[in-house]
Parts: sequence; C-alpha cells; structure tokens
Amino acid sequence: MTDTTGPLVAADGTPLKRKLAQAMFRSRARAFGLVFPLVAFVIAAFIIPIVALLWQSVHDPRFANLMPLTTIELAKWDAVSPPTEAMAAAVVADMIVAKKNKTIGRVATRVNREVSGARSLFTKSGRSAATLEAPFMEALIAKDKKWENIKIWEGMKIASKVYNPGYLASALDMRYTADGSIVRQEEDRRIHIMLFARTMEISLIVTIACFVLGYPIAYLLSTLTTRTSNLLLILVLLPFWTSLLVRTTAWIAMLQAQGVMNDLFVVFGIATDTDRFSLIYNKTGTLIAMTHILLPFMILPLYSVMKTIPVSYVRAAKSMGATNWTAFWRVYFPQSVPGIGAGALLVFILAIGYYITPALVGGQDGQMISNIIDFHMRKSLNWNLAAALGLVLLVFVMFLFWLYDRLVGIDNMKLG
Repeated sequence: MTDTTGPLVAADGTPLKRKLAQAMFRSRARAFGLVFPLVAFVIAAFIIPIVALLWQSVHDPRFANLMPLTTIELAKWDAVSPPTEAMAAAVVADMIVAKKNKTIGRVATRVNREVSGARSLFTKSGRSAATLEAPFMEALIAKDKKWENIKIWEGMKIASKVYNPGYLASALDMRYTADGSIVRQEEDRRIHIMLFARTMEISLIVTIACFVLGYPIAYLLSTLTTRTSNLLLILVLLPFWTSLLVRTTAWIAMLQAQGVMNDLFVVFGIATDTDRFSLIYNKTGTLIAMTHILLPFMILPLYSVMKTIPVSYVRAAKSMGATNWTAFWRVYFPQSVPGIGAGALLVFILAIGYYITPALVGGQDGQMISNIIDFHMRKSLNWNLAAALGLVLLVFVMFLFWLYDRLVGIDNMKLG
C-alpha cells in the first residue's frame, strides 16, 4: 500500500519543495545574469561618481595631509586662548616641507576658504619659512602682522579637520566655527537659501505653466482620431530633435528688446517702441524658455494616461444627467490624476536641475542653484562647496519624493 503521508517527490526522488526552490534559484540567477551588465554599468558610471562627489561635502583631508604637525598642535588648542609657540613651530616646519614639495599654494587656498586674505599670507610666509628662527611666533609676526590675528589660527583649525561640516553649513548660509559650533552667516553672505528658494519658485511656476498648457493639448490628442493625433504628436516631439542650446538661443532672439515678441507687442499696441518689455536676462525669460522646453515632458505622460480612459465613462455620466463640466470634473479628471502626478513630478525634478537655459537667458535675477554649483565646479574650483550644495538639493528632492508618496502615492503615478 502506497504511503501518502510523506513529502511529495519529483521523478528523480528529490522532494518537490526542494526541486521547486532549485528551479526558482536558477530562474533568478539567469535573470540576474541578464541585468548584471546594466547594473554594473549604472553603478560604475553613475552611482559611484555621484557618491564620490557628494562625499567631498564632508570630507576634506588636504590640510591635514599637507600640514600634519600643525594639525596635531591645532587639535590640542581650544580656539579661545592665544596661539602657542608649539603651534607656530609646527606651522613653520610644515611650511618648509610644503614649499619644498610645491604644495604651499594648496594649503593657502584651503585656509583662504575659511579666512579671506590667508592665501597671500601663506604664500608670502612660505617663501621665507626656511629662514625663520625661534621663537617662531615672534618670527612669524615680524614677517607679517596678520599672524597676530586669531582668526587665521581659527581658520587653520577648521581646515585641519578631515571630516568637516563647514561646507554643508555654508550651503545653508551657516558658518562652522573653530570651537565646533554652527552660527548663521552675516546677512551680506546669505545667498544660498535665497537661490534654493528661487530655484523652487521657478520650478513650481514652470510646472504649473506646463500643466495649464499641456493638459488641454493632451486631452485634444487623446480625443482625436489615431491618424490625426499621431500627426500632432510628431509636432510635440519635434523639439526633442533640436539641440537644447539651439532652442535656448532662439529664445534670446525672440525675447530681446528688439526681438520678435516685442515687435509683435508694438504692432498690436501692447507696448510702445520706446517702452518695450524686458523679457530676457531676468526671471521672466527663464520662465518662458523653460516652460517651452519642458512642456513635452508634461504632455506625453498626460496623453499616455488619457488615451487609456474609456470615452464611454463620460458618456454614461452625461446620460445620467451630468453636465459637461460635472462629467469632466467628477469622472474624467480623477482618472487623469496619475498622468498629472507623473508629468508634474518629471517637469519639477528636471526644472530643479536646469542649467543651460537659466545661464543663457536668466541674467542675475533668473539664476538658479545649478548655476552656482557650476560656478564652484569650473571657476572657483571649490568642489567641496559644490558637492555640499548638490547634497542639499538631492536631500530636498528625495524629501519631495517622500512627500508626494505620502500625499498622493507613488503607486498612483503612471506613465501610460
């Protein structure tokens, strides 16, 4: 008589549960093998460089590596009492080595970021450091009176910390002090919060403008015949076939004082020839150009979602006595919300990081935080502060994702 109480087995006698687990493992291994090249490429070419850059916002070992003796002595100092002779001796010894290794400029640049004017002090003192004799504090002061300023020593103490929150504090218009506290920057140096606020403002206005302009277009495309909608969809996609730089440059010709837009305003009597509108090199130019460039990113998600909404739902609502507005607002619009969420999130995230358009048509009033990040990356070469600004922007974007998920739900976002 066959025993039916034991575990089920496969034809080869292996328990069926183990056989199923082996088959599932092989299936997952094949799937992982197929996606592994793409995952490796994304990690190597995208994630690792970003993490390496953002790491610089809190990690800066240059001063500690180039001025090791000074770093040790500064760690013992309380940043309140007068600098000691041991600190001065360490500075002289490290400057002699730095001058010999031609790294004194890097040391000077690092301290200058904490105390303005420190670069000239270090380069001047470094050239004659080998000739200085004890007592070294008096010798340094005799060489340059700036060594009497405790701010110089405080700046070196801040620079000597390998893990330094000073860049993140600067990105938030705060200042990291030598005693380890964080205080608010002077009023004339508070620029980053203002730029972050302007970036959010411009991104939000562009998103709303794209929605107002894109929703009717997407609705029209979804209600037309397939042949007509495909033809019009080509016009929506046409800007993607043109360089972003070319499109932005075209807006410069359109919006300038003697440009096409102002000429039309004069023709129709909206403006006079001597009092034309200022549409470029300000926030207005940035908003107009960015709205035009990002509009397709709103239309496409909306269209893909609206195309799947059955027309019979609206007809059924009308047959039950609903007006056109009621049928649209109570039946059609709620079903298009996933497309609105996808388009709004896509446009907003793209707008936050926009660089070329604000740089060309924005002027001083239309600059965004991305332009300041570029300035520190290419001109001031303060990559640490640029990384800190990027990290703050990334955290804010992730917060917006979390907030959107809590209020609307990422699962409700659809791209078609």
